[in-house]
Amino acid sequence: WLTNKVSPLAWNRIADYVGASKIWADMGTKIYKGSQVMSSKSIEEGYMRLVSHWNDPGLVVKNSQEPPTLLTGNRPSFEGLSDIETMMMLDMLTYLPDDIMTKVDRAGMANSLEIRSPFLDHQVIDYALNIPMDLKLRHENGKYVTKWALRKVLYKYVPKSLIERPKVGFGLPIGAWIRGPLREWAEDLLSKKRINEDGYFFYEPIRLKWKEHIDGKGSWEHSLWNVLMFNAWLQEEKKDNF
Repeated sequence: WLTNKVSPLAWNRIADYVGASKIWADMGTKIYKGSQVMSSKSIEEGYMRLVSHWNDPGLVVKNSQEPPTLLTGNRPSFEGLSDIETMMMLDMLTYLPDDIMTKVDRAGMANSLEIRSPFLDHQVIDYALNIPMDLKLRHENGKYVTKWALRKVLYKYVPKSLIERPKVGFGLPIGAWIRGPLREWAEDLLSKKRINEDGYFFYEPIRLKWKEHIDGKGSWEHSLWNVLMFNAWLQEEKKDNF
């Protein structure tokens, strides 16, 4: 309950004060989103919240219904798998090919490169799927260690100082951008007049997230970026047709 009430920016300030921000980048956003996931009633609902920018797209996009996917109406049966194993399988079937590998392929093709991912060799995948869970995730010295077996192999060849470091992704500071240098551009694309005239979105839920984001009461850059990119594309389409 408390984590839902404290804003991401406030959590980040707390993390800076106690020094935790040196270990976990953007800790406030992670805590805030984690609290949303933990309030879910099922593992399926929690996973959807984890990977979704809008929990209910139908409340944002007019006259819409989310199509069935592996995460919605066409989810395969994972009978016999634990909650952790279910989430790992969903990651492998959806997030890996539809997000990670899509970005890798686009980046490679943009530079005329044929990218190969050794860990995705079918023999490696088959072997990994049959490794017991306690060799993938293990509780040691008061904390959970992920990729346990892989780490043990790496320790033989690579210094720990090169492995045991904070994970850093490729995310861009979109939240700061639309609060700062891109604010005027975002305000225009999210204005009541433009959204109502275009007729694709409901204005109120978008405006609520925009206000909370600007006021620092929420961290909604990804939710807002979806709308901003669509509206930016739509305006270009209108120019091309006139």
